[in-house]
Amino acid sequence: MRAWALAGLALALGGAGAMAETGHKGYEAPPCRVEAAEGAREVRACGAHVVAEVRVAGGRGSAIGTGFNLLAGYIFGANASGEKISMTVPVTQTPEPDGKVWRIRFLMPAAAVAAGLPDPKDDRIAFRKVPAGRQVVERFPGVPETDDLAARAEALRAWAEARGLRISGGPHYQFYDSPMTWPAKRRNEVTFDIAP
Repeated sequence: MRAWALAGLALALGGAGAMAETGHKGYEAPPCRVEAAEGAREVRACGAHVVAEVRVAGGRGSAIGTGFNLLAGYIFGANASGEKISMTVPVTQTPEPDGKVWRIRFLMPAAAVAAGLPDPKDDRIAFRKVPAGRQVVERFPGVPETDDLAARAEALRAWAEARGLRISGGPHYQFYDSPMTWPAKRRNEVTFDIAP
């Protein structure tokens, strides 16, 4: 129910609909605009972007380690041209429906996409275009465990559905800060794609 997203929700940020975010602490992020906010929860409209993705079987902890290392290797020069690509945010983890496979994603910088991304050396890395769309998001600090993420996702889903928003994908777990960042200062998110 789009009317709710634009008017029926108390905006926590004055003029939130006009604000656009394209980065975090100097790192490029997907272009997003906050449509509405209620506490730590937001409805965002995000622009199309390209990600590098790997699918890894196993539990979340081992999957994120394997996936992160493969993607980090790619951007640090383990690609066909030896080219280094800027680090971006967030690192995204998405469980597949069976919970036994995880998709790990890095945003590809817009300038690198425009110039032409080098081919990966590892054929487990694939590029995907994420179309423009809307998301419902909960932002929170800390170092969440898998069970905490799942509980937050279920609460966010219920919150969105109670407001007439139809979930069309997710949950996605997004992480913006280095592991060296103090837990209280970290930005983490649980997100769902929502239908137009």
